[in-house]
Amino acid sequence: MKILLSRTDRIGDLILSTPAIATVRKSFPGAHVTMVTSPYNQIVMQRNTDVDECVVLPREVRPRAFGDGLRGKFDLAIALAPRAVDLQLVGATKAADRVGYTYERRWLARVTSPLYVNHLMVSEADPDLSDRFPERIVRHEVVQLLDLVGLAGAHDRVETLRLDVTDADRRVARILPEDTIVFHLGMRWFQNGSTLESTLALIQRLAQLRPVTITCAQECEPMAPSLERASGVSWFMKSIPFHQWAAVFERAAVVVTVDTGATHVASAMRRPTVVAFEHRYFRLNSQEWAPYGVPHVLVRKPESPDEASLARFRDDIYNGVAALLHR
Repeated sequence: MKILLSRTDRIGDLILSTPAIATVRKSFPGAHVTMVTSPYNQIVMQRNTDVDECVVLPREVRPRAFGDGLRGKFDLAIALAPRAVDLQLVGATKAADRVGYTYERRWLARVTSPLYVNHLMVSEADPDLSDRFPERIVRHEVVQLLDLVGLAGAHDRVETLRLDVTDADRRVARILPEDTIVFHLGMRWFQNGSTLESTLALIQRLAQLRPVTITCAQECEPMAPSLERASGVSWFMKSIPFHQWAAVFERAAVVVTVDTGATHVASAMRRPTVVAFEHRYFRLNSQEWAPYGVPHVLVRKPESPDEASLARFRDDIYNGVAALLHR
């Protein structure tokens, strides 16, 4: 049996797909499994032995054309992302069984899905419905993906996230104490209800609990000088390779981050996590993309960056970190 899996979007989403990928491997142990990624997220699968080969969809190649090149080579093809790119790629393979999913109110995607897949799962994830009906339950993305591969007959579930970190990766983290708070900088700390000044004040306050290590997304490096010199910062780490970054998270007593791929790297490293989610669509995002399988605290960013709201926001994060440290 030959199986194709496709996920060409973000790093965090591919990390959340690793239980489904492992479930496919465990359910079809004799199959040859090929994974299609993007140039951006391929790093997640670099060492993952749940697939036999990993191929990259080039940025300049249309997904249908790429899938046409795979036509007739697979018995089963699964789009692990609810995106036109992955659905079109899977559809173009003409595999006998083609599986994918989309969201409840993506009406055009639902109507056109028979062009690409013959088994469609409809996700209940919808930001507007989640806000209008607070009692509405949205499955975590990991659970949705496990249900998705179940449509393809992959029922022997694996429920743990996977990232393969080696002792060589861990060398960079050995300078850090095992009780450090790792604070990951993403752009959302500096926009939409949060500010650089408030983030600096938060870091200084967290340093009262434990030494603080900062990791810095590339997009935040222009802010690095202000943060490197901030009181309370014991270590500042930027431009480190992906797996070494994961090893730094593995060393943490608690990881603090905004809603970004760092959330899921921390979960894969089994670390307690505090996540600041955007104010808008909090009900949906905090269910579907919460830390998975680890102790966590979820905080809602302020609607506006007035000082009273920012003070409450800092309190919520500080109290969440303190609770996880003393659980």
